[in-house]
Amino acid sequence: MWSSDGWDVRTRLGVLIPHGDVGPESELQAMAPDGICIHSARVPFGAMAAGGLMDPTIPLAPVQAFVEPPAIDEATALLAAAPINAIGIGFTSSSYVGGPDGERKVVDRLTERAGLPVVAPCAAAVAGFGALGIDRIALFNPPWFDSELDRYGAEYFRSQGLEVVVHASCELPSNQRSVNPSELFAWIVGHTPADAHAVFIGGNGFRAVGVIGALEEDLRVPVVTANSALLWGLLQAARSAARPTTYGQLFGVR
Repeated sequence: MWSSDGWDVRTRLGVLIPHGDVGPESELQAMAPDGICIHSARVPFGAMAAGGLMDPTIPLAPVQAFVEPPAIDEATALLAAAPINAIGIGFTSSSYVGGPDGERKVVDRLTERAGLPVVAPCAAAVAGFGALGIDRIALFNPPWFDSELDRYGAEYFRSQGLEVVVHASCELPSNQRSVNPSELFAWIVGHTPADAHAVFIGGNGFRAVGVIGALEEDLRVPVVTANSALLWGLLQAARSAARPTTYGQLFGVR
């Protein structure tokens, strides 16, 4: 008799995202299984203009500033006031720049502020690769990550015991809305070495989850993106047994 009104979900997950970015919440909600709802809070990001526009490469200063108090702390507190189960940081870049130690400090600070679990995408990816038994990855980042930020990404994963057999920023149009799944698929297939045991696609604002299944079928290795890792980590943190039935091998492990 009654139409669905969205109130009867089992688990609600929060995500902190750059103020002009719709990518993380779009991909997380697309992947979310039945009974899971995504709620977002926006955090100022100095490298992003109205409409989500950015320069062809993003500078490092606003990347680091994104996770510094007070803005993200205040957004976390407001999001945590809602009846949600866990909060994710939808921003890969700051984890790259801060490294694992810096990322952990941010997570600990925001967890204390929220009073509930906070998950970062890179730490979730490392945990996911561990659950998959992966120790060698190919790392691909958005075209708006310059060579220095891409290098920080490789250093992050190497410091966590993963061998990075190749790392690069994808040579695609440097505009979020210009990323084409077919072009991304072709670029990654063409640049993934045969000795990679898995692929990680960085950047929570990088349109990538739609190609996970096709890449896994073609490359015959697990493919993890910043947003698939974040959702996996959030579901773990929320103690939810719900899992997507697609979007990669990662969701088949705990």
